[in-house]
Amino acid sequence: MDKPEILQSFCVTAQQMQAIEAQIFAAGFPVAALMEKVAGRIADYWLKDWPQSQNVIVLAGPGHNGGDALVVARELHLHGYNVSIYSPFEGYKPLTADHGRYCRSLGIPWYQTWTELATPLGSLACDRILDGLFGFGLSRPLEGELAKVIDRLNQSPIPIVSIDLPSGIHTDSGEALGTAIRAETTLCLGLWKRACLQEAAQPYLGHPVLIDFDIPLTNIEAVLGLEPDVQRLTPEKALPTLPLKRPPLAHKYTVGQLLVIAGSRQYGGAALLSGHGAMASGVGMVTLVVPASLRSLAIAQLPGALVIGAEETAAGAIATLPPLDWDRYHTIACGPGLAQVSWLTAVLNSPVPLLLDADGLNGITAAQLTNRQGITVITPHPGEFRRLFPDLISGHDGAIMAAQTTGATVVLKGAKVAIANNHQLWLNPHSTPALARGGSGDVLTGLMGGVMAQQVAQQGLTNLATVVTDAAMGAVWWHALAGLYAHKQRTILGVDPLELAHCLNPALADYLANGIMPEIIAG
Repeated sequence: MDKPEILQSFCVTAQQMQAIEAQIFAAGFPVAALMEKVAGRIADYWLKDWPQSQNVIVLAGPGHNGGDALVVARELHLHGYNVSIYSPFEGYKPLTADHGRYCRSLGIPWYQTWTELATPLGSLACDRILDGLFGFGLSRPLEGELAKVIDRLNQSPIPIVSIDLPSGIHTDSGEALGTAIRAETTLCLGLWKRACLQEAAQPYLGHPVLIDFDIPLTNIEAVLGLEPDVQRLTPEKALPTLPLKRPPLAHKYTVGQLLVIAGSRQYGGAALLSGHGAMASGVGMVTLVVPASLRSLAIAQLPGALVIGAEETAAGAIATLPPLDWDRYHTIACGPGLAQVSWLTAVLNSPVPLLLDADGLNGITAAQLTNRQGITVITPHPGEFRRLFPDLISGHDGAIMAAQTTGATVVLKGAKVAIANNHQLWLNPHSTPALARGGSGDVLTGLMGGVMAQQVAQQGLTNLATVVTDAAMGAVWWHALAGLYAHKQRTILGVDPLELAHCLNPALADYLANGIMPEIIAG
């Protein structure tokens, strides 16, 4: 993996970024030189991507984020852009003050009040706004007149480009501190900040882009270590976790046997979608257990699966499980659409790697997860997580604690899926709101179960926990890739769960051929 790919995997807190920068400065690289370099990279990006945005308003804060913005303002001015600066502050850091003084000497208009700025905004004389008010490390809410200005900027139609993070966003939690800029584009500097992977920040980030300014890997690794506790899930990490190679003598029983237990009369579609996800995974054999009344429908839609009808309750849920040879399966996926799970203890007692979703999670306790002898993966959405772990905090930190408490791999679903085991957290940056459809998670369950079964079959029982966690990561990434691919092909409205399942393999084939993630610009 070359350096640009490695950089994409790092994800830092404000404290970590400050420590990395401190090492750079201690080694002798001047702060002023770094500011020039960073701002130069931003200006180059602007000149390449927005050459027609000739009328620019630069919002400059009192710190070094504002200094970056002022250097960009200078460079755009020298390239012939019509630049104005808005900076409603009295005191500045010395380097920022120096750049402000030089910008004034060049004749760049400088505004300190909203009234002065409102005229160009009101007449739409501005093509694009550069936000350099506050970057990483902000810890206090934005209040008073500045908060009112930000609210007005957010209501204007003019696109905003934020330096490092939208002003007002907490670097680590992604929360808006009082109010925050809603950017069209966020140019994150050097390393991805943790906020970029937090759900709270997503409405503010727009399209995030990493601006590399050549941080030495030795400085990064000195702070984060060789295997950071928190990482972004990149294609380079995900692809090796997928079963993309098979021995020449492979047959259906050597490339994974998956047992899926799903469905009820009320939620029959969940079983079918899980089956479609499993079949798309390429797993050698899918056995699908459904209520007896759904068996004919499942056979018609999933002719490649072995479908077993189970005795059902009067309400159409599985009443008891049929006799099953647990040891023949490499993975069990259980939960979508079950409605009730009075028989779940038999599944928990199986030593087979187990994936629990939906009603499979609603039918257990955290203590049962902790006491289970086999390897377990759980895929809760936030509501299911709170029910299962009421004493833990929500979000990424809670996912890590849940994994440490139970020994399970936790796949916390949401706009940015997080995968946690007992010592690391991976955050998937790839997503699309097109996946906000009932049934998308059922497809993921089948897909993940299929990938797990194949990897367990091929790699055996050595390092089983790592094998299963890696398979979960690969499935999460693949699922998001298919969502992005389908979104681009069919618009945000066209990614129904069956279409999602059908796009899994075309999306993967397209990525393997071209090496490009489908890009959907937010907004």
